[in-house]
Amino acid sequence: MSLLRRMQNKQDNEQPGKPPEPQSSEPRRSRLDDMKRPKMSPVTDLKSRLLSKILAELAPSLDTRSLEARYSVEELFNAKLSEEDVLLASTEKTQLFEAIFAEIAGFGPLESLLNDESIREIMVNGAKNIFIMQKGRLTRSTLNFENDAHILKILDRLLALIGQHLDMKTRIVNTRLPNGIHLNAVLPPISQSGPTITIRKLDKRLLSVEDLIRFGSMTEAMAEFLRACVVARINIVVSGGGGSGKTTLLNILSNFIPNDERIVTVESTAELQLRQEHTVTLLSHPLGFEAQNEVNVADDISVRDLVINVLNMRPDRIVIGEVRSGEALDMLQAMNAGYNGAMLTVHSNSTRDTLARLEVMCLMSGMDLPIRAIREQIASAVNLIVHIERLRDGTRKVVRVAEVQGMEGDIIILSDIFEFEQTGMDAGKVIGRIRPTGLRPKFLEQLNAAGVHLSPSIFGIGISRPEAAPPAQENAAELPPGVP
Repeated sequence: MSLLRRMQNKQDNEQPGKPPEPQSSEPRRSRLDDMKRPKMSPVTDLKSRLLSKILAELAPSLDTRSLEARYSVEELFNAKLSEEDVLLASTEKTQLFEAIFAEIAGFGPLESLLNDESIREIMVNGAKNIFIMQKGRLTRSTLNFENDAHILKILDRLLALIGQHLDMKTRIVNTRLPNGIHLNAVLPPISQSGPTITIRKLDKRLLSVEDLIRFGSMTEAMAEFLRACVVARINIVVSGGGGSGKTTLLNILSNFIPNDERIVTVESTAELQLRQEHTVTLLSHPLGFEAQNEVNVADDISVRDLVINVLNMRPDRIVIGEVRSGEALDMLQAMNAGYNGAMLTVHSNSTRDTLARLEVMCLMSGMDLPIRAIREQIASAVNLIVHIERLRDGTRKVVRVAEVQGMEGDIIILSDIFEFEQTGMDAGKVIGRIRPTGLRPKFLEQLNAAGVHLSPSIFGIGISRPEAAPPAQENAAELPPGVP
């Protein structure tokens, strides 16, 4: 056991009331001073002392992003550590150096979490509470910040990557960092638990439909059906809750679009990763946002403004990263005006809730329309709703594929084509299967007209038992969540 571990155990086993041995190099402190100061572990205390000494001797003009900076910090680290009466194991020494270097040139406690590809989300709820989403599970990290000021320092360093900085007026931050990182921060006094940071990392892997089948998120029959719908220019809405995988699924469906079509995407943050060469990406531009090229845009460019403008760009396909407000009405109008094959995502809890959400968002456009008129627009524009969920065990599955068949009275009629049937739980794992319902969609003639012919067995017709999804592999919970 290293001396550092023995110091830690000694401090943990100290009897109450036993005064600590005073250090000869430090002035004696009163008991009141000890009560005012937060108690630090030997590791934290050692890190704090070394960091202060290194910063005091580090050249102010040194570029901390250069390789020279790492050599300089490591040289000072070894020199100052030798002055301490501490014996560290090799791994402890390496971890301590990396932590100190992250404070000087990186992102402090978040550095290792940002570099870990298996961690999809990082949630900071004040200085002492850091949670991570890893393999579909939410767990608490052993890392923490020193205080709120420490969080703000690292947050300011993150924003510096895109040319932004915190100021006294900043209370809410919502932006995208390089490498597909989405960052949201809420600061006091709005956040009563201290500075709160939510980081969502976009998976760098470009998943394919084969990956979803292997993960057990869909079956081969469902994948073949969805591919046919995209090729035949069926209007599709991908729905689901936060972190369910909507953006990942939309990416995969979008890649079924033929390469000879002009695609225009509209997003609030750049998360879609389409592979077609003729793709135009449009991003909304909130008022006051500074672009990375330091060009200021005075006007507030919303997603709705972009949707309206897209119609003048001669798109063959329109793909909306997420519909949240009045742009829903403009999108429905476009789909009813000949822009077929559109795809978009909507936050909702079910396919039926998706229709209700679209109604509400149409009302948010400011147009005084009767509910029946809005429902008729939805029933005419939307052909298919694909609903994905993150289940209790962290896995993500397409739980329902439903056709919008039209209106009966004042009600929009939905017909399920595929559904996930849960049969139980086993050791914390959800047991069930994705099966066809045996119903064929009414737009089957539209598929045939596009030259896409599907076997009746895809819909469960002529087979003895519904097709079951393959068992999910161990990494099924790692299906990336995307930016809801």
